[in-house]
Amino acid sequence: MPTPPTAVLELARTLMNAGFETWCVGGAVRDAFLGISHLDWDLATSARPEIVQRLFRRTVPVGLKFGTVGVLDRNGLMHEVTTFRRDFNSDGRHAEVEFGVSLHDDLARRDFTINAMAWHPLEQRLEDPFNGRDDLERGLVRAVGVAEERFHEDRLRALRAIRFASRFDFAIEADTWSAIKTSAPHMGRLSAERVKQELEKTMEQVVRPSHALQLWQSSGAFETLVPVLASVAERDLLATDALALPGPASRPLRRTLRFAALFAGIDSRALSGVLKSLKFSNAETAAIISLADSWNVHGGAIGARLLKASEIPDRDVRRWVARVGRLRVAAFGRLAAAMWWADRKLGKPAPSPRACRVLYRQLLTIAFRDPIESGDLAIDGDDLRRLGVTPGPAMGKVLHALTAFVLDDPARNSVDTLTNEVRRLATELSA
Repeated sequence: MPTPPTAVLELARTLMNAGFETWCVGGAVRDAFLGISHLDWDLATSARPEIVQRLFRRTVPVGLKFGTVGVLDRNGLMHEVTTFRRDFNSDGRHAEVEFGVSLHDDLARRDFTINAMAWHPLEQRLEDPFNGRDDLERGLVRAVGVAEERFHEDRLRALRAIRFASRFDFAIEADTWSAIKTSAPHMGRLSAERVKQELEKTMEQVVRPSHALQLWQSSGAFETLVPVLASVAERDLLATDALALPGPASRPLRRTLRFAALFAGIDSRALSGVLKSLKFSNAETAAIISLADSWNVHGGAIGARLLKASEIPDRDVRRWVARVGRLRVAAFGRLAAAMWWADRKLGKPAPSPRACRVLYRQLLTIAFRDPIESGDLAIDGDDLRRLGVTPGPAMGKVLHALTAFVLDDPARNSVDTLTNEVRRLATELSA
C-alpha cells in the first residue's frame, strides 16, 4: 500500500484541517503499488491556488494559472499541490483549465488509468474510478476514457504511453496503440524541447530503450518528429540497451552514449542540423557527433582486427587513441562494445565480450600512460624555435611528425632523441 512520507502527511493534514479535500496523486501512487520508492509525492486538493499559498509559509508559484503551487515540506523538498481542475479548449498541447470541480473530474482529465488513481493519505483508501490498479496488475497502459480524445488534447501523451510501457515492461492496450498511430502525423505541434525531453527521459528511465524507440518507429512518431530516424538500423536501436551504466552520476554519460548509438548511422553534417533542431546544446551536439564519428571511422577496422587476433599491438592501439582523443576514448570503448553486442544479438560476426574487455583496458591504459598528443612531447614550440624551426606551417609539420614518431615507440619521447629527430627532419625538409 502507498505510504507517503511523514512530511507529505503533514502537508495533507494542514489542507484537510482547513476544510479542503486532499489526495495523493500521480506517479508516486502508481509507483507505490509497483513497489518502487518515490520521494516526489504530489497532492490534489479542492483548495484554490491562492488559498494554498496562504496556508503554507514556503511556496513557489509553479503554475498558478493551471492551479499548481509548489510547497516545500519541512525537509525542503518541493511537492506540487494542484487544485482539482478540468481541461477545455485544448490546442493539442496546451489547455485552459477551470477549477471548482470534483476529484473524479480531476482524475478524468489524466492520461492513463495507471496515473489516474488517488490515495487518501490519512484514511488510507484508494479512489480508482478507471481501474488503474487492475491495469497495473495486468501490466497494461490504457488511456483514460477515449484514447483518441486524450491524445487530441495533448499529443505528448502518445509518447508518454510508449515510455511508460517500455519502462515498466507493460503492453499498450489495443485502442490506445491505435490512437497513438493515429496521433503520430499530428505530433508536429509538439515543441522541439518537449520531443528532446521525452527522448532524454526514455534514455534515462528505460532499461531497454530499443523497445521504446522501435515503438516510436513503428507508430510513425519518428517519421513526423525526427525523420532521419524513421529507418534507423535495428543494430543502432539495440545498442542503446547495452549502455546501461549504473548510478546517478553516470546518467549524463549514459544518455550521451545512447544518443551516439541511436544517431550513429547519420552523416555528421546532417546530424549537426538534426541535433540543433531538437535543441541539443552545443556541448551535447559536439559530444554525440564526436563519438558517432569515431565509431563510423574506426569501429569497423578495429572490429575486423579483433576478429582476426585476440590481442592488438600497443602501437596500433596508440594510434586509435590518438585519433579518438584521450578524453573520449573511454566512452568510445563503451560505444564500440555496445555496437558489437548488438551485432552478436543479430547473429552477425563481432568481437567477443572478452576481446571487448581486453581492448577497453588497453585503450584506457595507453590513453593515460603513453604520449599520444603533441602536448605530451618532451620538447615544445620554444625548444623547436631554439633548434631553428620557424613558427607556422613548418613547425606544425614537425610537431605532427614527432607525435607520429613517439606513437610508434613511447621510449623515443626524450629530449635528446626528439632533438636528434628534429635535426633529421630539418635536413629532410631542406633537401
